[in-house]
Amino acid sequence: MSISKISFLYRFFCLSALLLAFGGTVQALQKEDESWWDSSKAKAQNILDKGDLSILLSGYAHHGRNTYTRERLAELNERAWGLGFAKTIRNEKDNEELLYAMMISDSHFKPQPMAGYAYQWMKPLSEKLEVGVGATALLISRADYFSGVPFPAVLPIASIGTRKSKLMASYVPRISQNKGNGDVLLLFVRLDLN
Repeated sequence: MSISKISFLYRFFCLSALLLAFGGTVQALQKEDESWWDSSKAKAQNILDKGDLSILLSGYAHHGRNTYTRERLAELNERAWGLGFAKTIRNEKDNEELLYAMMISDSHFKPQPMAGYAYQWMKPLSEKLEVGVGATALLISRADYFSGVPFPAVLPIASIGTRKSKLMASYVPRISQNKGNGDVLLLFVRLDLN
């Protein structure tokens, strides 16, 4: 499959995930004649007020071995140590929503702050174990893009674990023909503090 097809599919997935994640917001707009901004603020406030506090610990960023040369991989940081906090809530469909802020060491050993909203559709595997898949919309700041000015991004997100602790992953795809950018899988852990 070509990079342009992968890029199109990635963008389609992200747009679809956002539309589904904010579907409740759109329905609320139609029912209550409330503005999108007011509905989003109310959703965020509900997560902050009623959500469980979690700590986010990152530690590994895998760079695609077919995207980066061996020499370039030797220069990159794959120990993406970082720390963050989140407020997590289960909605009426028992899916997970969270607001978070996190700082990690990026691929170039520079600080990478990010903050955003994530939505995961959850599926139980057993009485205690569950998996989730969804998307996150975030603001991110990187020294190598836009001179560190925060910019928006939408990325896929997935998890496996219990309601209280999960191994989570997000993926930055390679969306251009150029090798040496994107194709990074970030792994982190979410632990509830409540």
